[in-house]
Amino acid sequence: MAQNWNPTSWRSKPIQQVPDYPDMAALQATEAQLATYPPLVFAGEARRLKASLAKVAEGQGFLLQGGDCAESFAEHGADTIRDFFRAFLQMAVVLTFGAQQPVVKVGRIAGQFAKPRSSGIEKKGDVELPSYRGDIINGIEFTPEARIPNPERQLMAYRQSAATLNLLRAFAMGGYANLDNVHKWMLGFVKDSPQEKRYRALADRISETMDFMAAIGITPDNNPSLRETDFFTSHEALLLGYEQALTRVDSTSGDWYATSGHMIWVGDRTRQPDHAHIEYCRGIKNPIGLKCGPSMTADGLLELIDILNPANEAGRLTLICRFGHDKVGEHLPRLIRAVEREGRKVVWSCDPMHGNTITLNEYKTRPFDRILTEVENFFAIHYSEGSHPGGIHIEMTGNDVTECTGGARALSADDLQDRYHTHCDPRLNADQALELAFLLAEKLKSGRDEQKIAVNG
Repeated sequence: MAQNWNPTSWRSKPIQQVPDYPDMAALQATEAQLATYPPLVFAGEARRLKASLAKVAEGQGFLLQGGDCAESFAEHGADTIRDFFRAFLQMAVVLTFGAQQPVVKVGRIAGQFAKPRSSGIEKKGDVELPSYRGDIINGIEFTPEARIPNPERQLMAYRQSAATLNLLRAFAMGGYANLDNVHKWMLGFVKDSPQEKRYRALADRISETMDFMAAIGITPDNNPSLRETDFFTSHEALLLGYEQALTRVDSTSGDWYATSGHMIWVGDRTRQPDHAHIEYCRGIKNPIGLKCGPSMTADGLLELIDILNPANEAGRLTLICRFGHDKVGEHLPRLIRAVEREGRKVVWSCDPMHGNTITLNEYKTRPFDRILTEVENFFAIHYSEGSHPGGIHIEMTGNDVTECTGGARALSADDLQDRYHTHCDPRLNADQALELAFLLAEKLKSGRDEQKIAVNG
């Protein structure tokens, strides 16, 4: 157990990105109520994820982490969850086939409700209101009433997370993830796109392989790995009162775990080493993510690694790098060199979304070519430094949205208004996400081939 730590010790530290609740008694009552609720996830599941991430840290796997920018109460529904899961499975199977390595599947889902903000105030015309901080805190409607932080929203977030987890577990373990269904995962609006042809060709090869294995007696009926998949959840641990209420002692180990999700991460705005968010995360045993932006120094990163992973445990810490397509070459190499020099065991993951946000026609968007450029540079830098590009962290949806420009369908600035549905930041649609997966698969395959050449001379 971390020294001088308990689930409340974060409360004695400075804290950033805290909503200003007008009724503290109501907040305390809500947190007390949440503390009586069942856990959303279990310690054994978090340990299983950590073991899988340990293999990624050792270069024997790849992390696919993605999902909504900010989950919405209004858009919660079975079809939305199913379409996200389908798109995610498609990406995972493309990556698995290309990398010929296990793909660790972690969704930004069933808990990704709170969002940090660069400003506490949002202005429209002459009206200023508190910023929208995610449905778990306040409403997106631009009215004084909606923007008042309401603690009862935490109970709604818990219930939605529980319902979402229930359906995801059914999809992952109940047969929907069966590789015999690889052709059925194609989303309707992806048809007639370049990705459809590439995906169908890959699906045909997988089906042929499945037919061959069935001929020699290996089927989904007698091999669960062909019909089931591990799927884990993650979110930014921003609202620490909610996290504390769902922090529980594991009866088998005596360790503390956050039971709000399998993996949680600390954002670039809340990673101060002596502040509350790092204090909370250092004491729980879940896998932890740490966002690394342009302001992260090599010494600062090593200090945070020592706090969050003092035992240098593989799989414990994932560094989620979010620099921007034009800054990754300046910042990433020095961080890799510092971590490699000190022998720290981490998963390196690329977040090509948050450093590439621009505004077009008054819409926030992310140009797809900039996203691809950051990913390509991330891989090239890791291969040149002799380290493992271990993962990707993206904001995506299974819905047919028009929020990021570019991609094979060449969405333009004028297209943004057609189906711009995000509650916060722009997301890749399934077509763009699948295109990115094919690029990643090619990069992983070329890296694997180069390693073989190096080994065999």
